[in-house]
Amino acid sequence: MPRATSTGTTIVGLIYKDGVVLGADTRATEGPIVADKNCEKIHYITESIRCCGAGTAADTEFVTSMISSNMQLHELHTRKRPRVLTAMTMLKQRLFQYQGYIGAALVLGGYDTTGPQLFTIAPHGSTDKLPYVTMGSGSLAAMSVFESRWRPQMDEADAIQLVVDAIESGIFNDLGSGSNVDVCVIREKSTEMLRNYRMPNERAQKEQSYKFPRGTTRFTKEEIRSMVIKEDVLGLEKPAPAQAAEEAMDTDAS
Repeated sequence: MPRATSTGTTIVGLIYKDGVVLGADTRATEGPIVADKNCEKIHYITESIRCCGAGTAADTEFVTSMISSNMQLHELHTRKRPRVLTAMTMLKQRLFQYQGYIGAALVLGGYDTTGPQLFTIAPHGSTDKLPYVTMGSGSLAAMSVFESRWRPQMDEADAIQLVVDAIESGIFNDLGSGSNVDVCVIREKSTEMLRNYRMPNERAQKEQSYKFPRGTTRFTKEEIRSMVIKEDVLGLEKPAPAQAAEEAMDTDAS
């Protein structure tokens, strides 16, 4: 049986008056190890649809790439601008088929003929349609920011700032989230990807040297101990070998 792995991410999305704003952190982890400090978690679906992925990196990459290809074929077949609902249906059917074995928790957002659309898709295939959503291990911290400050018909600048603050809340309160903040703004006729929009954990230059000369720290006692351990190894006596003449067959007897 496959074992569930602990993954960490903070991804969010909200609807404002002119479109959708998506956000994600950029930390990828392998257990307690930070595997990638600047990975991209906002995936391309179509020109006006993007999908944020949390969970197993390979699963989120593959499933979003596959749905992106299917959406392109769907657009060529129907000769119409693809709808966000179509991408959501394809994703939920794919995830439900594998009953959670595809470790992908998704935030899908875009703009189509019906206006701005925002969905969450759980690894088992369940979906929600809400004006603001969060997913990942840092989702609770991010949701607390949304619950206290989101309002309908927000301006674009205020919406971007709220998304950035929500991601930073996840970064600073969740060990599985970290590094930088990516933002994607989806409008009716344009999409803008803001890579590394905010870098709250940027490494700064040290203000001074932290190397101290020998003897800086005082000590009042010195004790030298021998770390060599002497042991007597007693060998086991081996039994005497049997006489070859006694064991050999007497071939001279007639």
